This record gives sequence, C-alpha cells and structure tokens, in this order.
Amino acid sequence: MSLIEIKKVETKKDLKTFIDFHYDLYEGNEYDVPILFSDDMNTLSKDKNAAFEFCEAEYFLAYKDGKLAGRVAAIINHKANNKWGRKSVRFGWIDFIDDREVSKALLDAVEKYGKEKGMEDIVGPLGFTDMDPEGMLTWGFDQLGTMPTIYNYSYYPAIRSYLFLSTPSFRPRSPHIGASAEKTT
Repeated sequence: MSLIEIKKVETKKDLKTFIDFHYDLYEGNEYDVPILFSDDMNTLSKDKNAAFEFCEAEYFLAYKDGKLAGRVAAIINHKANNKWGRKSVRFGWIDFIDDREVSKALLDAVEKYGKEKGMEDIVGPLGFTDMDPEGMLTWGFDQLGTMPTIYNYSYYPAIRSYLFLSTPSFRPRSPHIGASAEKTT
C-alpha cells in the first residue's frame, strides 16, 4: 500500500498546481477539451467568483508517493441547500490517476470537510452552481468532448461505483454519483 497525502490548496501557486493537474493528466488525449486556464482561475478564485457570496469551498490535491496524483474541490452552496432543505457538500473539479486509493482519499477529504461544516450528504460531480460543468462521462470516451461537458477517463465510473457503494457512513445522494436515483434538482 502506497502513501497517499492530501494537501489543502492554500496559495496561488497551489491553485495553479490544482488547475494544471487536469492538463497534465490528459496530455496527449485527443478527446479532452480542457477549460481555459484563466477561466478556471477566475472560477476557483474566491475574490473573482460571485458564487462565493453564497458558497464556500476548499480545494485538495492528492500526492501518491510524493507525486501529484489527483485533485478535487469541496463546495457548499448554501443557497441551494436552503432552497432544497438539504445539507449537501458538492465535489467537483475531480481528476485522478487510475488508482482507487487516490480517488478514495480525495473523496474522504470532501467528506471530512462536509462533516466539519455540518453537512449530511455528498453530491457530484457538481460545480458552484448549475452554470458550471457537472456530471461524469460514462460512455463515449472515444468521442471529442465539448467545453460545457466534463471529459474523464473510462476508469472513473468504475471507481465511482466502488467508492460510493463501499463507504455508506456519509450518505451519497445523487444520480451524478450513481448511488441513488433520488432527484437532486
């Protein structure tokens, strides 16, 4: 078993590393259409994204044996939670190498963050609002992605199913993660 370290993004340099990881992971993949770096920087910057008026978030990086291996955003949208009477933490901007330990560590970080903030369930992949890309590709991995959609490797859905069916302590509730068919809109 390898050592997985989760590091909270705390500096602008960390945020740049967070954004760059997507480019590194999908380098050479002819089907991925990445979001522009500057768009991600603006969306993820607390001083530039208006959603931070009603959202709070933390970003996490996963390192396996000292090498960057994944990233995830943990987001609480208070406006949506109040509207729908929920206590949900969202996960988004999730990318990881093909490794269950890494993906589990990332989602454990989101779970921990959510529990510390009084949340009861986890939903995603979602952004701050419905204007952000959301969901997970489950087929069509050999087709060109589009800017408003999220492209991911074919191993994501299998890991997603494993993670959410094997960790029932924090209630997953979302068709986005496949653990429940309860409607989230």
